[in-house]
Amino acid sequence: MAITNNNIDKLTNLEMSIQISLNGLSFCILQKDTNTISFLKNIEFEKRLNPLELLEQLKSVFNSEKSLQNNFNKVIVIHDNELSTLVPKPLFKEDALADYLKFNSKILKSDFITYDDVILGESMCVYVPYININNYVYEKHGAFIFKHVSTVLIESILQAEKNSETPKVYVNVSSGHFELIAVNKAKLLFYNTFEYTSKEDFIYYILFTAEQLNLNPEVFNLVFIGDINNDDEYYKIAYRYVRYVSFGNRNDSFSFSELPQSSYSNFALIKSF
Repeated sequence: MAITNNNIDKLTNLEMSIQISLNGLSFCILQKDTNTISFLKNIEFEKRLNPLELLEQLKSVFNSEKSLQNNFNKVIVIHDNELSTLVPKPLFKEDALADYLKFNSKILKSDFITYDDVILGESMCVYVPYININNYVYEKHGAFIFKHVSTVLIESILQAEKNSETPKVYVNVSSGHFELIAVNKAKLLFYNTFEYTSKEDFIYYILFTAEQLNLNPEVFNLVFIGDINNDDEYYKIAYRYVRYVSFGNRNDSFSFSELPQSSYSNFALIKSF
């Protein structure tokens, strides 16, 4: 989904991606002429915020981080929340957006609902963006692009798995929640987001989803991306119950002024370029 206007008078070689969540913020700046990620910053909140508090945090970071005060040729905002659902394209009707969401998300009559075309997934992602964040970014930077995190994840993973013959379950780990994307032979089997507070919650949702999809823990590949490593209790409990556990790879071609935490961290943030 894009917002456009005609007030961009300074084109630069810089692009910025921002991932917005009630649990934290992430920022990434790409220097296009050298294909270099020149700035990468993650901020994790001590507690889950509401959208008003989130906006204040975003304003504070923009005011304090000099790198974010540049002019940008492109700005991308990734909305990372549970207020989304996937609708197969043959069933999609633009005038039924609220109907799609009301079965699995708490939405208000005043909520602005939009959608992304998940091209490789042959579906539409219907979601509620943080409209106060969008308004602020629009005021600050003019034209920008916004997407739901699931759109970026699904398209990136399906592209990576286009020649694979093995069923895989990708888990994109963030603080307090994770996205789960199951694919087989370049087809999307399942997408959902889950909140967790313990390692038992974490593995339960993974195993329950696998069971519903008739995926055998002795056979399918569990692939972790995001904020996780092999010292985490979440990794260790998954490794106890699933035979094949590995870490993904962004497979990007960028140079980095400062290396990310791993080759699979900040997956959606960096893959959004």
